[in-house]
Amino acid sequence: MHIQKISRSIINRSCFSTSAVNEGTFLDQVMAYFNKASGHTNISQDKLDFYKSTDIVIKFNLPLVRDDGTYVCVPAYRAQHKTYRLPTKGGTRLSPHINIEEVEALSFLMTLKNSILDLPYGGAKGGIGINPRKFSKREIETLMRRYTLELAKKNFIGAAIDVPGPDLGTGEQEMSWMKDAYTKFKGHQDINSVGCVTGKAINQGGISGRQESTGMGIFFATREILSDVKYCQSVGIEPSLRGKFNNNLRIWKCWFISVLNTCMIYGAQKQIGVR
Repeated sequence: MHIQKISRSIINRSCFSTSAVNEGTFLDQVMAYFNKASGHTNISQDKLDFYKSTDIVIKFNLPLVRDDGTYVCVPAYRAQHKTYRLPTKGGTRLSPHINIEEVEALSFLMTLKNSILDLPYGGAKGGIGINPRKFSKREIETLMRRYTLELAKKNFIGAAIDVPGPDLGTGEQEMSWMKDAYTKFKGHQDINSVGCVTGKAINQGGISGRQESTGMGIFFATREILSDVKYCQSVGIEPSLRGKFNNNLRIWKCWFISVLNTCMIYGAQKQIGVR
């Protein structure tokens, strides 16, 4: 009910326009959406400024001996956006384009997504700066295990602290490596060490349905939005899914922008205590 009301408010105010947020870094764009959406709330500016800040973000380098014998130092990152709800939760990606601003922006979005469903997690995000297609399986395993150990030494991972999951360039195998590295390093101290990551293989403590959960979430969100007759009329489309996604970029744009703005408003209200 809250989301439906906020969505209609956004649409009535043409809040899904992208004219003001097409420039700058990814973090700049996320902040621009947040600022635009927060204008439709009664939250004071000082609270909004606090909410936009990232609690903790770290960068470190991972030394690696490659298969050809050369030495490289690979940058790695982890951001915890808000830690007053623990554990923090967010994916770990492998991407040559990752940087501090990107993990800050993504951890911010994770906080908002968790808030919408009132999940007891703060937002987090991290990753390693490589193109996984240009690294061997052994090299990636070495990096994932070393990344996990560095996070553990800094008290940046654990079932009650920060729980990474799969993201761009990672999946069950990478999460299983992280779980194995953490349990070997801290399993004697942490009875819940297997819960240090999500998205593991089922035989490593994972759960059924995790691999397809993201795609199913997109389907259900799209189906619910397109079942709202008044919403569809306001953006000039017919209700229902039938025939909607045959190269119809307008529908995708309206859906994505309106959902993003809804997340911004509702997430801010939930986390700061406004109902």
